[in-house]
Parts: sequence; C-alpha cells; structure tokens
Amino acid sequence: MGRLRDGHGGPSARPRYKRLGAAAGALAVTLVAVLGGMGVLPSEQGTAVAAAGLPGRQQVQPDGKPAAATRDEAVPGAGARGEQATAKVPVPTLPVNSGSGRRIVFAMGEQRVWLVGGSDDVRRTYLVSGSVTDNLHPGSYSVYSKSLHAIGVDDSGTMRYMVRFTQGDNAAIGFHDIPVLDHALVQGRDDLGTPQSHGCIRQWRPDAKALWDFAPVGTPVVVVA
Repeated sequence: MGRLRDGHGGPSARPRYKRLGAAAGALAVTLVAVLGGMGVLPSEQGTAVAAAGLPGRQQVQPDGKPAAATRDEAVPGAGARGEQATAKVPVPTLPVNSGSGRRIVFAMGEQRVWLVGGSDDVRRTYLVSGSVTDNLHPGSYSVYSKSLHAIGVDDSGTMRYMVRFTQGDNAAIGFHDIPVLDHALVQGRDDLGTPQSHGCIRQWRPDAKALWDFAPVGTPVVVVA
C-alpha cells in the first residue's frame, strides 16, 4: 500500500510539503521577532543592556536609528535640596564680585552655597537655609572657629559641623547641619532654599560635612546679597 501511494501522489506531493514547510518556518521566524520586540521573549541584547545598567528602552529617531544616549552628568548638589545629585543642568554660576581663590561663597538671595577651589573651580554647590532676620550683611569674612558639636541659643536644638565666620548680636554666625530638637529635625529637607534659621546657615548633613572638611580655620567666606 505504501508503494501504491508513492506511485500516485509522491511526485506532486513533495514540492507542496516543501512549500508548506518553508511558509511555516517563515511564520515562526516572524512570530519570534514580533514577540522579542514586544519584550515577551528574552534576548541576548536585552540581557546585555540590563547587565550594563542602562534603560531597556531606547529612543528611536525618525530614520529608524537609535538615538544617542544622554549621559547624566554628576553635578555636586546642582538643583538638589542640599545634597550631591545627578543632574543634566549646568552648575549654577558663581555670583559676580564673589572674590577669587579658595573660598566659601554664600548668596543670601539664592540661599545657596558654593565651595570654590583655588583655581576658581566649583567643588560643590547646594541650597541652604539662612536666617529669617537681617543679621548678616554682604562682605568678606573668614572662618575663625569650628566645633563638631554645638548647642543652639535659647534651647533651639543641637547641631553638628559648626563652622563660624562672624559674630551676630547675640551669638556667632556660621554654617552647620539642620538642628535636631526633641529627636527630630527642626525643618525638612525640602525647605532648604528658603530662610528658616534664627541666625546661622543650615545645611543638609552631607553638605555640612563637606564644608567642614573643605574649610579649615582661616578659609575666606564671601557673602553676597
């Protein structure tokens, strides 16, 4: 019986089977490509992207080519509420008439501090909270005293990394971290960038530590409006 079927249907059946097989193979390849593009099936490329720590999706230009990736530039503190941050914006420009050389610059209007190196290179910049009172005037000062721990006047809390550069009516004026009172910060991190203190300049703790390390006694401090 097998020979009889081969004799009558063999020559015409083989090409049909080949065509059906080729069509099925093409359909399978197309299906795999579609599912892979949708992320349903894993791919070696997707694994490599994930291992490299890059986003799995990539923008595509109108010509169908992948767009060039935008690399985040690490900018110390730029645009952040008092900590070093990753940003795509340029470092805020140093205020005019803010001195030269290694120094600390505090802009009262912007509520921002710059730590500036000897070649006028910005080492770090970040938002702070200065005084709600008019107790500090633009001018040139210098660090004259430092304390790792300090206590605020009138039981206003404890603080760390106190760096004093001038004297106010009732107490020294300096930079320090956000005070702690009754086991809680006296202001939130999101409040940095607005006046909040009663004399000194408050900083987020990583920034307070950075200024402490940056500024030995004698470091110039320039205050601008």
